[in-house]
Amino acid sequence: MPFLIAILGLLGAAAIWWYRLKAMNEAASEVADVIGRVQGNIRRKKLRKQAALSPLTAIDDPVVAAATLITAIVSEHGPILPQREAVLREVIAQIAASPKKTDEAVVYAKWAASQIDDTTIVIDKLAPFLRESGSRFDGIGGDS
Repeated sequence: MPFLIAILGLLGAAAIWWYRLKAMNEAASEVADVIGRVQGNIRRKKLRKQAALSPLTAIDDPVVAAATLITAIVSEHGPILPQREAVLREVIAQIAASPKKTDEAVVYAKWAASQIDDTTIVIDKLAPFLRESGSRFDGIGGDS
């Protein structure tokens, strides 16, 4: 009889330890899942930020950069209505070399500004480019 009690005690202890190990394994799995989700969120946020900047990184013309910057600032106060677009076209026509260049700059600017929610990102990204191109671009009536 004492032998049977010892075997039951060992089986009981083994069951308790098995249960504890199973619980620890589940807890470790949950922690790993949470860490994976956090890392995924960080990666997705980084990709979203890069994707948000991509319309701006493609800009290599000061006229398009100026149009995009103006459009982003104007669109912060509401949608680009036809009246606002007409004023934007007038301003860009003063610095563009041709009407075709004006159309290209305004169309790209409207698209790029709609892709980026934060105007400060547009300013931070395009201001250095416009500053650097200032020596090549004299402003009103200049060529790009």
